[in-house]
Amino acid sequence: MAVLQTIGTYATVFATGGTLCAIAELLIVRTKLTPARILVIFLIAGIILEGIGVYDAIFKVCQAGISVPIVGFGASLAKGSIDMARSVGFVGAFAGGLVRTAYGVGVAVVMSYIVTLVFSPRAK
Repeated sequence: MAVLQTIGTYATVFATGGTLCAIAELLIVRTKLTPARILVIFLIAGIILEGIGVYDAIFKVCQAGISVPIVGFGASLAKGSIDMARSVGFVGAFAGGLVRTAYGVGVAVVMSYIVTLVFSPRAK
């Protein structure tokens, strides 16, 4: 039974992430929006979902399918800002998002540096 539950979880995560990617692809193909603007739209969607308090309910169902894409990063920024604003005050709203996401951003920077050392990319 646990195997079926695991397969169901993987299917849900895959379907959620795939749906977000399909939405982004449709926006690229059908509109004049640039990928950077679509990225910002998804980031703000995560912030809004966290701000109105529904992100956690969606996360319980979709798990990594919603938390790994940029939507999850936006929700983390908002959650950090909200938590720090509650504990520190108004100034905490500015620092909270950075404090909460600093680890992930730091890992991304270090890993991108390591990849450039291994694969030695060149400008076109």
